[in-house]
Amino acid sequence: MLQCWPPHNEYDATPGGMAMTVDYTRRKLLRTAATGGAALAVAANVAPATAQAPAQRPNIVFILADDMGYADISCYGRRDLVTANIDRIAAQGAKFTQAYANSPVCTASRVAIITGRYQIRLAVGLEEPISARTEKGIGLPPEHPTLPSLLRKAGYSTTLIGKWHLGALPLFSPQKSGYDHFFGFRSGSLDYYRHTTGVDVPDLWEEDSRVSQEGYSTDLFGDRAVKVIGDYARAGQLFFLSLHFNAPHWPWEAPGDQAESERLRGRSLNHWDGGSQETYRRMIAALDGQVGRVLQALEDNGIARDTIVIFTSDNGGERFSDTWPFSGKKTELLEGGLRIPAIISWPSRIPAGRISEQVTANMDWLPTLLAAAGTAPDPAYPADGMNLLPHLAEGAGVVERKLFWRYKALWQRAARIGDWKYLRILDNTFLFNVVEDPLERANLKERRKDIYDRLVAEWNAWNATMLPETPTSATGNFTGAEMADHIGMKPVTLDPDPELR
Repeated sequence: MLQCWPPHNEYDATPGGMAMTVDYTRRKLLRTAATGGAALAVAANVAPATAQAPAQRPNIVFILADDMGYADISCYGRRDLVTANIDRIAAQGAKFTQAYANSPVCTASRVAIITGRYQIRLAVGLEEPISARTEKGIGLPPEHPTLPSLLRKAGYSTTLIGKWHLGALPLFSPQKSGYDHFFGFRSGSLDYYRHTTGVDVPDLWEEDSRVSQEGYSTDLFGDRAVKVIGDYARAGQLFFLSLHFNAPHWPWEAPGDQAESERLRGRSLNHWDGGSQETYRRMIAALDGQVGRVLQALEDNGIARDTIVIFTSDNGGERFSDTWPFSGKKTELLEGGLRIPAIISWPSRIPAGRISEQVTANMDWLPTLLAAAGTAPDPAYPADGMNLLPHLAEGAGVVERKLFWRYKALWQRAARIGDWKYLRILDNTFLFNVVEDPLERANLKERRKDIYDRLVAEWNAWNATMLPETPTSATGNFTGAEMADHIGMKPVTLDPDPELR
């Protein structure tokens, strides 16, 4: 059924990247639904309209947003913004409604994405995230197989555009971990105009050399992605393109906000006195515009049908994000800190307009994409993720998952098994049915003590196979001084209370 949105002016993210107000008439709603939203309502078992030819090995474009909330795009429920281009990926393929990040912060979740494994199997995955207090010598080990290195062995050319945040030079870099080429930034955040870190250190790189370019970073990354796609297509080369935008991560700078960039010169980019819902919408609109340019580049080069396109986020949303119908934010194991949009299209293999209730995690992309490329994980480093292709392309049913999390700030623990979720924050413990109660309000740990005890036991068994928490690893949380809805919350210490481990 067509969702009727409120009849007020809304924002339309156009392929040019500019946000503009539109008046939603019934005709406009029906036209939008015909190209996006209505297609998403097709039942999961509907076959494509035309017979499928055998698919060749696909090109892969992996688009990763930074700190995007579950409902920050219109096909996931955002009502004041139409992300027509991102929605088009979902209309042409599949949208997951129960997709999770492996961690509520970026470095740890990116370790899971690139390795296909629980991040806390590696020391770098204990960093929540890599920061100035991270010990020297910690990063993604170059010898560890990764999604790009395994695809490169299978004959793919590999490029990373955008955010790295998995370790500093000279020990760690994208090119030491499987990427042939890199254009982007290495730290956790980047000023969108000055292309510097919070201490005004230049952080825009071409391979291993700093470069200076003018422009809004979202646009620069989109420009480079379009060029890379064209270059690979003309060469007839199979490729894996990781397009890791810094949007909509802070600093809160939208197109035209150079004055805010200048105001932050010499200050922390994590500006608690900046940003607004309006700015945030414009940042997402610009991101959606660049996604549109990438999709058009695939069409223009005649490779769209045999290219996998994925759009997702590294973790849940931050202060201006829409995380409805969940509570919680980034740095929290509540659903809002973990639930993310996750969309995939592969026109030659995946039926259009699917909505999947399969529980997924972002460590699933490695085994899924390797299977699509006709290869597999290194047996010495088995994936913890699940190959989603049988479900997506062959109609296999939903499989019950067991997913586990650990986050050092506030000594948080969580497990999702079936519809049930165990959650611990400090010495407070909970059991939720997150399908019936996505806001995590009804604590059922006494009513369903049998289920609670089982999930706790399973979490403990899983945790025993992971690296232990260390007092020196970085972690963080939001405090009452930073966010009014976190009143009473204080900064974490680096020493965990052993009683709460």
